[in-house]
Amino acid sequence: MRPLSKTGNYISTRIGKAIADYKIIEDGDRILVAVSGGKDSMTMLRLMNERKKWAPVKYDLIAMHVETDFRCGGCVHTKTLKAFFEKEGVEYCFDRIKVRDKDGKVSCFWCSWNRRKSLFTAAERLKCNKVALGHHKDDIVETMLLNLFYHGEFSAMNPRQELFGGKVTIVRPLCYVEEKNLKRFARESDFPSQVCRCPNSRDSKRRMMKEFVKKVEKSCEYTKTNIFRSIARVKKNYIDINQG
Repeated sequence: MRPLSKTGNYISTRIGKAIADYKIIEDGDRILVAVSGGKDSMTMLRLMNERKKWAPVKYDLIAMHVETDFRCGGCVHTKTLKAFFEKEGVEYCFDRIKVRDKDGKVSCFWCSWNRRKSLFTAAERLKCNKVALGHHKDDIVETMLLNLFYHGEFSAMNPRQELFGGKVTIVRPLCYVEEKNLKRFARESDFPSQVCRCPNSRDSKRRMMKEFVKKVEKSCEYTKTNIFRSIARVKKNYIDINQG
């Protein structure tokens, strides 16, 4: 494996900060890494695996790809990911789920629910105490805006979230990494470029939030960072503003 590029080292440093701030990786962890075949999850796996060489703690990684019955015709196939996992030298597994409804459409809720179920089932079977998801800083910011605008609540994806009474913990190592850096690293690393794109992505509310943030960034370059930080900086004087 060739040495990390400047971009790779930068992302790895951001992952290191997330690990320190949220205890993303701890000694003795057995982590199931969800790999979709996209730039985010492949970068996450490669850099988490790279850190094993010198990290002061010992941990195991198992890569997992959940394949669905939606195929766009130009996506990364199982054998492509298998070759990638073997090149990285990590243990891996695959699962297949159905996400189409009776009319052949893909429901975002049903797809997400079934993917999570598959990951949690595998984590229990493989005795993994953590599941790593490839959500990056942009994802977290966009989710927070979606919840604020469409659900009237101030919430976002946590960098670390314990579930099922602490039996499994979801971690997001890329929580401090912006998507633009992941795109650059993917190009530098020659990751497979053909991935299944969600059939709902073009018209999704998430895409609208992405465009909204881009517009605001033209006048405030720290928009994403400010929104991300606001999650932990709610002023106590305003917590009970609308209890009635």
